[in-house]
This record gives sequence, structure tokens and C-alpha cells, in this order.
Amino acid sequence: MGRRRSGQQAHLVLGARTARRRAAVAGVLADYEEFVSARELHALAVARGVRVGLTTVYRALRELEEGGLADVVMDESGERLYRPRPADGHQHYLICRSCGTSRPVDSAALEEWVEHVAGSSEFAALEHQVQLTGICAPCQPEAAPAESGAGSPALGGGQPSAAHG
Repeated sequence: MGRRRSGQQAHLVLGARTARRRAAVAGVLADYEEFVSARELHALAVARGVRVGLTTVYRALRELEEGGLADVVMDESGERLYRPRPADGHQHYLICRSCGTSRPVDSAALEEWVEHVAGSSEFAALEHQVQLTGICAPCQPEAAPAESGAGSPALGGGQPSAAHG
């Protein structure tokens, strides 16, 4: 009969296995360009052959968020959605309510305002959440030619749109 591992040894082996699974979850998220829910990320990981439980996915995402490696937004039902944080740091996004496509927005003025509020108040460790939603150009309904006179997308302003992903 083989020897049993001590509780500490078993914990270290379990910890290493869990760390590998969490790293695999981070790898799957890194390959995904749009915001994704924990359940969607779990399905993507399983489809790639990663043997991971949904609880591990949630833990991995929480660690990535706490470590500043993932950006988080809420969908309309309040579910948290995640995407890898760009190397240049914290971002705010404009998110399509129809298809979920997201685009980073210039938020320098917002960040300056938050710093000003922190500096002029008696509060420390300020955090903020700003979420902008709208309907991207490809999801906007087309105006009838008689209504617009030119057959261009409503609200599109005749500007070319970015690739829809």
C-alpha cells in the first residue's frame, strides 16, 4: 500500500493544480476581445479542454480584478462582465446594449476630476465606476429611404463605422 500524503503536502498539490487552472482561465480571458461573463468564460475554457469548475473561474476573475488585470462592467441585469485590462491601465468603455461590442473611451478628464475630488475632500482611496452604453452603428436600425432622403443609417451621421465584432 502507498503512503498517504500529509495534509500540508496534499494542500500544496491542490494549490498548484488550482493555480494552473486559474492561469488557464486567465489565458482564455486574454484571448477574448469583448466583455464576457463568468459562465461564458467557463464554457469557452471547457470548449478548449480546460478542466475547470465554475467556482474556480469566479475565483480567477476576482483575483484578476483585484490585481488590476481585468476590467469589469455590469450588464443590464447586474451581472459582472470581464475583459483583460490593457497594458496601459484602467479604461472606461462604451458598450453596445444590443450586441455587447465595447470600445475604450478617452476618460482623462474623468480621471482628473476623480483626483481633484479625492484631493479636495476628506475621503481617501476613492474608487469610481462609470459605464456608458449605447447602440453601435451596425446595430442601429436603418432609416427608410423616404425618411432620411439618402438611405443612410439612422443616427449614423454618414460616418464609417469600426469593424463590428
